Amino acid sequence: MKKIAVVLAGNGVYDGAEIHEATLTLLAIARNGATYQCFAPDVEQAHVVNHLTGEEMAETRNVLVEAARIARGNIKPLSDYDAKNFDAIMFPGGFGAAKNLCTFAFDGVDCTVNPDVEQAVRSTVAEGKPVGALCISPVLIAKILGDVKVTIGQDEATIQAIENLGGTHQKTTHGQVVTDDKYKVVTTPCYMLDATIDQIADGADNVVKKILEIM
Repeated sequence: MKKIAVVLAGNGVYDGAEIHEATLTLLAIARNGATYQCFAPDVEQAHVVNHLTGEEMAETRNVLVEAARIARGNIKPLSDYDAKNFDAIMFPGGFGAAKNLCTFAFDGVDCTVNPDVEQAVRSTVAEGKPVGALCISPVLIAKILGDVKVTIGQDEATIQAIENLGGTHQKTTHGQVVTDDKYKVVTTPCYMLDATIDQIADGADNVVKKILEIM
């Protein structure tokens, strides 16, 4: 069976991984006949947000520890990831992808990328294996790779940022995927659009299907 690494950015849309996107990615992998292993960087979150009020909370949390909630404890530090042991890697979205995996939410195109995240993407690409990215995560991929074709849907400000990073953006709607043949990067907009949970499921499933097709 094909094995796909899934990188989580915490737990919760406003300060971590988007839970619907993360869970439906795992479901899509399983339903398409592959297996997965979750990873997350072992670092502190950029901040903690109360998901009921939207307000920042005066506490600290660890990205790996929080992501373990989604993975039911079956998760490894991203520093342990070895591209040779996997057939692809995927990044669900959520603000955590733009706050914890990189600093795009704070610094825009001048953002920095977590070293373990950059190493994971670059080593996967060097092995000629696919990279999947949902929602805002394609921005992270554009920051690392530069001249890559991706989609985040239709948000003009984010599209401009991707192009400023050297990437090419293709506008899409619910469930549609864009594939960069050079890097084997597959992306879909998910909650970057005003989406319903079934549309998120379609997007995750279509990305996984395409990844399995181009392996």
